[in-house]
Amino acid sequence: MKKILIVEDEKEIRNILKVYLLTAGYEVTEAADGEEAMKIFYEKPFDLVILDIMLPKKDGWSICREIKEYSSVPVIIITARDNENDEVFGFEIGADDYITKPFSNKVFLARVKTVLKNKTIVNNSNEIEVGKLKINDVSHSVSKEGKNLDLAPKEYEILMYFIKNKNIALSREKMLTEIWGYGFVGNDRTIDVHIKNLRKKIGGEYIKTIRSVGYKFEIK
Repeated sequence: MKKILIVEDEKEIRNILKVYLLTAGYEVTEAADGEEAMKIFYEKPFDLVILDIMLPKKDGWSICREIKEYSSVPVIIITARDNENDEVFGFEIGADDYITKPFSNKVFLARVKTVLKNKTIVNNSNEIEVGKLKINDVSHSVSKEGKNLDLAPKEYEILMYFIKNKNIALSREKMLTEIWGYGFVGNDRTIDVHIKNLRKKIGGEYIKTIRSVGYKFEIK
């Protein structure tokens, strides 16, 4: 069963799309804002994302860019903005289709079916590419230039946390709290040791030490 993520802030429209897709035999997950959408996207594998442009917290353009930068999952943009420039821009940043509201059930499902037919998602999973790294977020496997890297579970968790917060300076305290949790009893040395080991495995070009702050995962 194909898994589809609907990202739409208007509950009524989201429910209509959900009914269309469920009736057609798809598995559906919903998100009402941009931040929630990306959190869900990184947690589960999807075969397709259906995405509105005007969203709270993070707009559809940014979401489309990020999905296309790190995965091969197709994106259909749905919007009330009947503007040729918007449509062209959507395709330029990687959208696989662009549907203007309102639309019929038949047209919507036909476009969904076509996009899914034209796209092959390897192992129905999110394949994330970061520089020379390839990450399968379902099997939790990581490879570099074709060579599999043997990451410990916590190293993999740290790597994914870095990717989701790319190009942002992160304090050790913040990382301890968000990766290990509030109840963890440890210190900065815990982070430093794990990152030292992670660097050895993925290479030193990604994780930069930020003096008096912590670390930053740089993608140029």
